Amino acid sequence: MGTLDGKVALITGTAAGMGRTAAMIFAREGAKIVGVDVQTGGNEETTELVRRAGGEMTGMAPVDLTDPDQVRQMVDDAAAVHGGLDVVYNNAALQRFGPMPGFSVEDWRVTQAGELDIPFFVSKFTWPHMVRRGGGVIINVASVAGLIAGSTPPMVGHTAANAGVIGMTRQLALEGAPHGIRAVAVSPGPVLTPASDRDLGDDQEARAAIVSKTLLKRFARPEEIVELAAFLASDRASYITGANYAVDGGASSW
Repeated sequence: MGTLDGKVALITGTAAGMGRTAAMIFAREGAKIVGVDVQTGGNEETTELVRRAGGEMTGMAPVDLTDPDQVRQMVDDAAAVHGGLDVVYNNAALQRFGPMPGFSVEDWRVTQAGELDIPFFVSKFTWPHMVRRGGGVIINVASVAGLIAGSTPPMVGHTAANAGVIGMTRQLALEGAPHGIRAVAVSPGPVLTPASDRDLGDDQEARAAIVSKTLLKRFARPEEIVELAAFLASDRASYITGANYAVDGGASSW
């Protein structure tokens, strides 16, 4: 038996990276996955990977999660697949980086929309479905940038948005408790996904600078983040709500 047997999990950003890993791990634990992304091809690949591994996944793409009307429709469609939703894993994000003097108003707005609006919209429109279900779990993927500043890369928009995600999670936990809804945030440090590995290439100086604040002096693997999220989504974590878990290799400890 898996720890998520019988649960329906809506996961955003499943076309690649940590979202794809989440779909695989949650499905391994017995959840029925509804995976959403703006990228159709990658989402179809994830759906096939989950099914080949013996899991169950329905893919929905393309969906622009910064558009509240598209999110509302997607959530209604997702809830209809299996008659409800038990777990919402807010993984999808879009951000820009840069130092304060050169960080444009557009950069700021894109980052707030991509990192704060998305989990708000998804949580807002899934909320009534979970209330009707008698409860559920919202897991918001934030970032250690919501706890500490970072110089590589400069991240004024990223820090602000993720501090917002962590604060929003606490409020969702407060408002959700009477309805049986738990809300938890997970704040990764640097994670090496296929996309970030490609972007960094052979730039060892950049790699070293990014992990220098961690105690472990390395990037996390996606599964090192998602395994915790799968536990938090399960009934084994039924007394955990309103918390933020820093999975950052010790970066926020000094």
